[in-house]
Formats: sequence, C-alpha cells, structure tokens
Amino acid sequence: MSKDTMQIIDAEAHCDGPCGVYDPASARIAGEAVQSMTKKMLALECPDPNNGAAMAAYLNTMSRYAAIKEEEAQKCKNELLVLWTDFFKPQHLESLPDLHDTFWQAAKLCSACKVEVSSEHAQELMDAIENIHNMFWNVKGRSEISWIRAS
Repeated sequence: MSKDTMQIIDAEAHCDGPCGVYDPASARIAGEAVQSMTKKMLALECPDPNNGAAMAAYLNTMSRYAAIKEEEAQKCKNELLVLWTDFFKPQHLESLPDLHDTFWQAAKLCSACKVEVSSEHAQELMDAIENIHNMFWNVKGRSEISWIRAS
C-alpha cells in the first residue's frame, strides 16, 4: 500500500497494553514487604563497634534490609500509580471524591517508607493500601473480596 492510500485507524485503550488485568494485591504484597523489612531493621541489634566481624555482619544485614525495603516501596508506588492512572476513570470520582487524594497520599507514604525506617509510616501505608483495595473492589462491584494479608 502506498503512502497516499494508507488508512489511519483510530484505536483506543485505557493503558499501554489493554490487558484489563488490575488488582491491588501486588501493591499489598510490596507494602507488606516494606513493613516486614522496617520491623526487621528496627529489631536488629547493633553489636559492639569494636567487634569487626559482628559489625560487618550487622552492616551487611542492615544494608540488605534497607535495599529490599526501598525496592519494595518503589514497586508498591509503581503498582499504585498504575491503578490510579490506568484503571480508575473520571466517572469514578463521582462515587469516590477522595480518590485522587487517597492515591496521592499513598504514593507519598511509599516515598516516606523509602527515606525513613518508621513502623508508623509502614502501617499507614498498609492502611492506605487496604483503603485502595476496598475502593477498587467496590468499583468493580465485588465488595465481597476480602482484605487478606500474606504475613
């Protein structure tokens, strides 16, 4: 087909790949990992700084926990942003007027959990994800889907 005879076909999709598969469970799992790593970091006891081997083991473990916590917080944020920007539509604002603020606050909590080692913020993140879980399943007409944690 020559350039002059090409037809333009309009296609619409709600996201980059219109799979239609959305579920806040992936955000919950990442959020649970953030909370778990936060608890582990706060519970880890610092050894005598004069014990080189014990300090090396402590620093190694603490840095691993921190890396996992930050990676999972970013993963959680990414999952929440996909739900917010790809699944929810303008018409959902009628029944969920706090939709944007809920997601914005949840994304901010993901950032706070990356920067800090705060059990309070980790719990607030889990509470926000539970709220989003309920919003999501209510919109889909499946409010019977229970909030179940893996941990």
